Amino acid sequence: MREGTDNSASEQVVSVWVRDPRIQKNDFWHAYIDYEICLHTDSVCFTKKVSTVRRRYSEFVWLRQKLQANSQLMFHLPELPGKNPFFSLNSARQISERMTGLQGFLKQIVHNPLLLSDSCLHLFLQSKLSVSKIKACAAGRTHFSVAQAVERCGLRRFHSLDDLQKICCDSDSDSSDPEPQKKDLEIKKAASAASLDFMGSSQGNLSAAHLTLHENTILIP
Repeated sequence: MREGTDNSASEQVVSVWVRDPRIQKNDFWHAYIDYEICLHTDSVCFTKKVSTVRRRYSEFVWLRQKLQANSQLMFHLPELPGKNPFFSLNSARQISERMTGLQGFLKQIVHNPLLLSDSCLHLFLQSKLSVSKIKACAAGRTHFSVAQAVERCGLRRFHSLDDLQKICCDSDSDSSDPEPQKKDLEIKKAASAASLDFMGSSQGNLSAAHLTLHENTILIP
């Protein structure tokens, strides 16, 4: 009886939602819809316990193909909602049905232990990298690791401390100053001030872009 209680307590939760569809325009003639993926978990398999990213349908298609190839056909992955040649960006019903199908797909994926070992899945769910950069990062062809890509996902306004230190170190790599600590501190202060000044001057532009984006938001009852 006690053993059953211990097993129940040790169960890890992975919850994933697909919501908030939005129209994104490539140009005057071409547009697509992307969706917000929200993930909340206490699983040790995930670097971040809470995350949100936006992905479009074609990226889901790529993910399924990649996971199927990486699993070496050991099992058949769940299906995605079919690609409808008559899919309309103005059809709330079609968008809602696709969103439900995408969420069902992810719910099955994140509870598969074998798939959770795939770096591409984690980068898809918890980073803002494009498909090409996901492939490069998973293959070790980027200057940052998978864990670093995931951690940086939430850094929207400022450089991380590690990034700032890297910038400072790179700028002083050829210096022969025997006392670089004081110079490093001055550079860090200047970099921080520049970041703050930039954000202050661009805040109005960001707010305007935010309002424009929400004008394209599709509300589904």
